Amino acid sequence: MGAGTSPADRAASATGPADEQAEGTADAAAAGVTDASAADAAEGPADGPDGRTGSHPEPGPEGASASPAARRSRRFPSFTRDTARPEGGGRAAGGDAPAPARQWPLLAVLCTAGAGLLIVAADPFAEAFRIGTILIGVALIGGAVLRLVVPSVGMLAVRSRFTDLVTYGLLGVLIVMLSLMAQPKPWLDIPLLEDAVHFAIR
Repeated sequence: MGAGTSPADRAASATGPADEQAEGTADAAAAGVTDASAADAAEGPADGPDGRTGSHPEPGPEGASASPAARRSRRFPSFTRDTARPEGGGRAAGGDAPAPARQWPLLAVLCTAGAGLLIVAADPFAEAFRIGTILIGVALIGGAVLRLVVPSVGMLAVRSRFTDLVTYGLLGVLIVMLSLMAQPKPWLDIPLLEDAVHFAIR
C-alpha cells in the first residue's frame, strides 16, 4: 500500500481501463454511424437498376394488387364499377332499334300506370277513382306477365325473374282488390277481406 492511496482509489484504477475502453468503443461506433449517414446524404438516394429509389418499389405485374391484404379486403369499394345484369334484363329489341323500342315493356307499364294516375287526379267521370286505381293495378299485373313471357324485358327486370313476378303480381292484385272493394258502393263484396280492412284501419 503506497502513501496517499486508499482502497477506493485502487478500485477505480483497477476498473478504469475497462470503462475507458468501453466508452471509446461506443464513441467510435457512434462516429461511424454519423460518418456513414453523412456519406449517404452526400451521395443522394441509392437508385435501383431502373432508376427507382427505395421509397418507390418496382410495381408488380399489371392487374396484380400491391399486397395480399389488399386483395383480401372485405371493404366495399367507394365506386361500383360493375353490376350483374338481372336475369332477362337484356334489350327487348335489337341494338340498332331506337331506345323506346328497346325498352317497350317498361314504357308500356309506365304509360298504363300513368294513365291511371291521370284519371284519378282529373276525376272526369263518376267512379274515376276506382277505374284509375284498377288501371294502376292492371299495369303492375301486366308487368308481371311480361316478366314471365318475354325473354328480355330491359329495365323492367330489377331482380331475379321470380322476385319480379311476386312483387309485380302481388302489388297489382292487392291494388285491384282494394279498388274493387272501395266504398261507397263496392263492386266486390268479400266479407272476410272487408272485416280485415275494417280491423286494420279502425
